[in-house]
This record gives sequence, structure tokens and C-alpha cells, in this order.
Amino acid sequence: MRILLTTLGSRGDVEPFLRLAHALQRRAHEVRVIAPDDVDAEAEGLDVVGLGLRVEDLAVAQDVRQAMRVFRERIKPAMSRALASVVAEAMRWQPDVIVSHPKLLTVPAVASRLEIPHVLVELTPVVTATGAFPAAGTTTRDLGPTLNRMTYRLVALSARMFRDDVAMAARRLGLGRAPALPAPARTLVPISPALLPRPDDWPPHTSLTGDWGAAGTPIRVDDELETFLADDAPFVYAGFGSMTGGDAAVRGAAIVESARRRGLRVLVSTGWGGLAVPARAGGDDVLVRRAVPHDAVLPGAQVAVHHGGAGTVHAATRAGAPSVVVPFLADQPFWADRLHRAGLAGRPLPRNGLTTKNVGNALDDAAGRRGAVADAAAVMSAERGVEAAAAIIESL
Repeated sequence: MRILLTTLGSRGDVEPFLRLAHALQRRAHEVRVIAPDDVDAEAEGLDVVGLGLRVEDLAVAQDVRQAMRVFRERIKPAMSRALASVVAEAMRWQPDVIVSHPKLLTVPAVASRLEIPHVLVELTPVVTATGAFPAAGTTTRDLGPTLNRMTYRLVALSARMFRDDVAMAARRLGLGRAPALPAPARTLVPISPALLPRPDDWPPHTSLTGDWGAAGTPIRVDDELETFLADDAPFVYAGFGSMTGGDAAVRGAAIVESARRRGLRVLVSTGWGGLAVPARAGGDDVLVRRAVPHDAVLPGAQVAVHHGGAGTVHAATRAGAPSVVVPFLADQPFWADRLHRAGLAGRPLPRNGLTTKNVGNALDDAAGRRGAVADAAAVMSAERGVEAAAAIIESL
């Protein structure tokens, strides 16, 4: 089969698709990935086509007025280009099936024109409605079955911001002005049931495949990081990924000092700017990197302090590292709440209110949850989510 994978977003949106691409290649399929230009195609060993944008260039600080301006001036035009790019590349390559991130709203139009199935990958619960819990990114309160289901309609309304792009794609594909576009043939949810059990009211075509797991290939790290990881002295990992805004240095100082008081080293991933280590907090017990491979560093961490993105939540739990979650936005409060409800993390900490005291208390709390996290990691280690996903795609 010729299988086209299309994704858009930061690390947590891209890495699952790359793992799926490798799995499909191992099963002798011809695979192409359309992804942001941030992806290093050569390093991944995949056929990757860029969308013509770098997601990091579109990062928005958590200030509402600034976010609205950046959306109008940068994000909306970039998204329009990406939606058109997916259509053009898919029509050139002529796949047998398309597997897509929900953000790429023009994929159903392409699938209709080519008369092929398309598969949706729901990385976090925002598409498939359920009465069991509200859509991620809306509220963490259980509103009851009826209102919980209504929150998914609210999320779906966000697609209207790009309805002109979808309509233009449909016209260019010869589908008419307002065609009835096909629903996904299947929806794949790469979430571990150890973190989120499958709701009873999900439809049969939605599959909770389980965690899509680690890369399964050797991971290269630089010499200094390798030496840091080889040291037997315990350490805390801290990283907020693609998050930005607020006083990053205050956050970094609070984390470093609270860990230091407990005799723990700190590995800091500064990411896109949400975390920094001021000079006064540095030392031989602190190693700072802009980014690190989670699958290489988290298995050795005593605790992982992170923002609560779906990918990081799975990586930390899979590695057996208890989490201290500092959610910023979107689905992160949802995952912070799920980990807390499952007994795998304490209550989340405020992103603009980190102190040596509350971080220290959270580190102590996390240390007491190692047994529960180890049990969840054992469950996840037996999951073969990416292979289950590949088999479902083949069945189409």
C-alpha cells in the first residue's frame, strides 16, 4: 500500500506519526510523511515532505491580546498554506490511504476526490464525543454525560475558522461548492488505557490502540549528556517543551533549588522558552539543554517536572518516572487531572506560581508514587499500540 501520513504541530503531534511510519515501513508499505519543516528527515530515515512552515516560528506567548494578534498575522496564513500544501502533495503522490492529524482539515476533501479511505489520529480526546468526560482543553470538571458530550461540539466549532480553506480545496478538486465530505473510515487513539480507559459510549470505529511507545532504535546523545546519565547520582528532569511566556528563570530557579535541597541533580530542557536556569542557580549538579530525547533520559529520572502534553505524559509514565505537572494551556490541564485521578501524580502546580516550597512538596509527593507509576509502566510495556494501528490501517 501507498500510505500517506500527515501531521501538524509540535513534538507531541509529530513523533507518534514518525513511529507509525517506521512500523508501516517494517511491514513493507510505501510510506510518505507530510510534516512541519522542523522534522529532520535524514535523521528519521523516512520519506518526509515539509509543509513549508516551522511550528516553532508560530509559538505564541500566553498573553491573550498578543496571541490574537499572532494568530491573525502569522498562524492563520501559515495554516492556510499548510492546508493547501497537503492537498497538492496528496494529489501528486496518489496514496491508497491517508492517515491524518485532526488539524489538517482538507484531508477529507482529498480522500473524497481520490475515492480512498482516510484515518483520523486523535492524539488527545477532542474529537470523539463521550459522556464520560469533557473534551480536553475545555474544562477538567465532570459536567455530567449530556454537558460533557456538548463540549466536543464546542471544540468542533474551532474548525470554522478554516472553513474557507476547506471550501477552496473542495472547489479546486472539482467537488463543488459545498460537498458532503466523508467521515474517517477509522479513528485511532494512541493513548494507553493505563492513563485513560476506553469510554463505553465510543463508537466501534474508534480504536483505543494503546501507547505508540518508544522509537525502538538506538538514541544518540551528546557526550556530556551521556556522562550525566551514566552517573548513578539521582536526578530530576524538567522541561516544558513548546510552552512559552511568563518568567522562565523564576521557574527554573524554583525547580533547581528545590531539587538541590533534596540532594538531586537536575537535567533542564529549556525548550521554546518556557524554562530557563539563571546564572545564580547554575552549578555542577545542573545540566542544561535546549531539547533532549525523552526515551533516553526519562528512564533514569527520579521525577519528571513537565507541562503535561500528551506525548510527555506517556513518555514519563512509560519510563516509570513520577510526574509533577505544570500545565499551561490546551489539553495539558486535562492530562494533569487524569494523572492525579489515577494516583500517578499530585495536584498540578500553577505555571506562574512555582516556588521552592511548592515544587519541593510536589517532588516529595511524587517520590511516594513510584510504585503506582511502576505498575502503570508495566502495563504500558506490554502494549503494542503502533502495531495495532498499522494492522487497522492495513485492514482498509
